[in-house]
Amino acid sequence: MDGSRFGAKLYYSMEDTPLGTAGATKKAEKYLGETFLVFNGDDFMDLDFAAMIDVHKKSGAKVTIALTRVDDPTNYGVVETDASSRVLHFTEKPKPEEVTSNMVNAGAWLVEPEVMSRIPPETQISFERTVFPEMLARHEPVYAYTSHGYWMDAGTPERYLLLHRDLLSGKSKFHNVFHYPAATWADVPVIQVFVDGAAMQTQGALRSCSYAPYARVLKRICYEEDFHIRLGIDVYRALAEGTPTQRAMLQDAVDRWWQPIMHFFGPRDQASPHLETMMRWRIKVKTNDELRQQFLRQFVPFITDYGLRLPDPNLKWNEAEQRYDHSEPDWDEFKRVIRGEGPKTAARLQLRNDYWQRHHWVREAMTAWGRAA
Repeated sequence: MDGSRFGAKLYYSMEDTPLGTAGATKKAEKYLGETFLVFNGDDFMDLDFAAMIDVHKKSGAKVTIALTRVDDPTNYGVVETDASSRVLHFTEKPKPEEVTSNMVNAGAWLVEPEVMSRIPPETQISFERTVFPEMLARHEPVYAYTSHGYWMDAGTPERYLLLHRDLLSGKSKFHNVFHYPAATWADVPVIQVFVDGAAMQTQGALRSCSYAPYARVLKRICYEEDFHIRLGIDVYRALAEGTPTQRAMLQDAVDRWWQPIMHFFGPRDQASPHLETMMRWRIKVKTNDELRQQFLRQFVPFITDYGLRLPDPNLKWNEAEQRYDHSEPDWDEFKRVIRGEGPKTAARLQLRNDYWQRHHWVREAMTAWGRAA
């Protein structure tokens, strides 16, 4: 699958034998014509890529390494920096007596293409053990970007389970729409049609973003979302054409979910400080406002065609500008929700924690079986 069906260009680089982090990247060099991002596939992170790119460009770095703070650095690459965030030392998996910092490589790097010229082809070589230390020995500009977001190396069964616990505890964020209550059966088709419809705007656009693993997986995600929407339309139509009570229930659900859906696309473009960088790097391929307008053009007719009331009294088509005008959502509520303070956040997490605890014996049995095998 080359991604052409979805407007993306996906390239695959296959190793016959393991080449290490730098050797594998070298094998894909022909696809890397400009500054590029490298990720470790077993790290789960809440990283502000746009801010990291800004640091990289402003510093003139050849490599910028994302850093995170850990309690035990001996399993990671320990990074020492000066006051300007320039990297002074990089020590991969140090012995306890060699630890000089608890700031470690988070498994995400911005790399300039010229760095690849010093890596021999078809050779097993590591960025962490060879390339980064050699660059520092030559006093080349290697900088760090410190991330204060959630980070987890999920490369072992134990840490993979810990990641789940952190997600359930609220330590790591989950999607905004799941912070809201679903009060009636009418919420089901509204979520399927409008919430999944909003998701399809962003996910459909990101199928052509620059982060190939994400673009690739969105193919299947979009198939699934499309199924949800089609099913939801049938239920939505049944309620809209049903009894007065059913129509009233549907109208109430549309009204309640409208603001969370407007929040879904994020702040206005002028309030998004990293938008220009994210668009330039194709981390995003459409702006928040473009996606919001795209959603309105497609889904407002689902409300009006069935004779329902528009949930926003200021929502109307602006013929002169060929766009929808609408009320400004409550951005203070948006910020509360993404901080984990939504109307149903605590209850939803508690429910999942209850089930997590109730079924602990399954995890223990599977872990024991895996060790025995």
